[in-house]
Amino acid sequence: MWQTANGTSYGFLLTMAFFLPLFHKGTCRPNPCLNKGVCEEKRGGKFKCRCTKPFKGRRCEKGCKRVCKKNMCGYGQCVLTSLPPFFQCKCKEPFKPPFCKHVAACSPGPCLNGGTCMKDENDFHCQCLDGYSGKFCQVVPSDCYEGNGQLYQGKVSETDDDDECLHWNSYFLLEKGVNPFNILEDHRGLGPHNFCRNPDGDIKPWCFIRKGKKLKWEFCNVRKCSEILVILNSSITMKPPETPSKPPEILIKPFGATVQPPKAPLQPTETPVKPVSPQLQSPVLQNATVKEFATCGRPLARRNRIYGGLKTVPGAQPWQASLQARLEGSKQAFGHVCGGVLIKACWVLTAGHCIDNNKEMQVVLGGVDLMKPESTEQTFTVEKVILHENYKETSEAVYNDIALLQLKSTEGQCPEETEFVKTACLPNATFSDGTECTITGWGATPESQYGSDQLLDAEVLLISQEQCSSKKVYSNLLDDGMFCAGYLKGGVDSCQGDSGGPLTCQKDGVHYLYGLVSWGDSCGQENKPGVYTRVTKYLEWINSKITGTARKAL
Repeated sequence: MWQTANGTSYGFLLTMAFFLPLFHKGTCRPNPCLNKGVCEEKRGGKFKCRCTKPFKGRRCEKGCKRVCKKNMCGYGQCVLTSLPPFFQCKCKEPFKPPFCKHVAACSPGPCLNGGTCMKDENDFHCQCLDGYSGKFCQVVPSDCYEGNGQLYQGKVSETDDDDECLHWNSYFLLEKGVNPFNILEDHRGLGPHNFCRNPDGDIKPWCFIRKGKKLKWEFCNVRKCSEILVILNSSITMKPPETPSKPPEILIKPFGATVQPPKAPLQPTETPVKPVSPQLQSPVLQNATVKEFATCGRPLARRNRIYGGLKTVPGAQPWQASLQARLEGSKQAFGHVCGGVLIKACWVLTAGHCIDNNKEMQVVLGGVDLMKPESTEQTFTVEKVILHENYKETSEAVYNDIALLQLKSTEGQCPEETEFVKTACLPNATFSDGTECTITGWGATPESQYGSDQLLDAEVLLISQEQCSSKKVYSNLLDDGMFCAGYLKGGVDSCQGDSGGPLTCQKDGVHYLYGLVSWGDSCGQENKPGVYTRVTKYLEWINSKITGTARKAL
């Protein structure tokens, strides 16, 4: 049974599942087959790939698992190739080919673009000419990205934390169930290299990295073209273009762009919003007494998940909140304890068992990474906590597990609506059993028992009250303020999340907050799905508390 006393939050466990290959349509131009596969066109705009050994798969993306053996490449990455022996060791300097086990610093010199290799015993570093950067001076002065960097084709291969990127065809990715050429919508620019790219529409170029035996991802240390403009306007010396006759604008042309002059950074724009059906419009939103967000339940970002939630794009779950706490009067840093959901400009819903009156709380909106500050974040102090009057916690279940958090405005401003911060819609209609809905949070995973640093999401099915109340499931523990979601078979079921976080269901492209992560017996176990607070039961309570607080403020 979950332990929820004293505000402890364990969240749900996500059992990872591999992604099915993207369904491609169209001709064989350009060739969709990887690793020198031969494309054959079929009827209906479909195609088939004839693969060369040892590759297989719909797009010849899968390699023989016996090719890359443990420790074969020493201090390097094993990548797949289309020619015998069907692999290659990509060594990290100062280790040398063929198997990256022998050290030879600065012999031959690895530094590019006139850089000088400086030997330090068995290690080295490159001293680059002005304007050049990167571990090997491979990043030229004009290496920058524009907008969100989806067209970026530069040579930055290091993250903001100076970690070296994995090759996109690294065997370590396949070993972890990740194939970038399969699971990403835009594989332009990806290839047998470790340069940063943005194939999923994130806010800037990124790459995969390896931390011990764990696969992670990080944003890259690549500049925006507008930053280079600032440098030019400040008369900071940069290496001039090779052809003096070219205007300065060519110097800052983003990699992969088709335009000549630089543009200002792209600004998020709202798309026309389809009206929400009246029967699903929340009374809370209708009776707003303060300036409300223009829309609810409509994320602007696409939901592209990599490795079952390893990477969630900022803005894909813009109503997700991180409830953070520290001891009252303490100067310690705030730590994440629960999830929450933004439902109104100054109001966040969370689970009642997340509340601890002995702690000072704040709410962070718009972020996906708990381990570092993000430019998309907005942080607010919790001014008022309203716990449901009939909240009750027993050794077996939690009842009326819901609470409202009123955020303290900063200079008269509550959270500002952006591409990364939006409200979820509140429904007053039910969704049918079997509906597929989404849960999100920073809960525990097989790789991280005490929680994930990255925001994760997973799909679950709504389970009927009759099934969930059967003797082999939860018997008579459930009341009408709870419901189950997940998979009764357990095992490969998805049941990831974080206490107080959202379960949202879609109708006509709009996301409605249908449940809050509450409690469960273990996780991923057969006949023990997750239990959620049924938001529709508490709409009147939510509305009365918010409007009552507004009247008192007047």
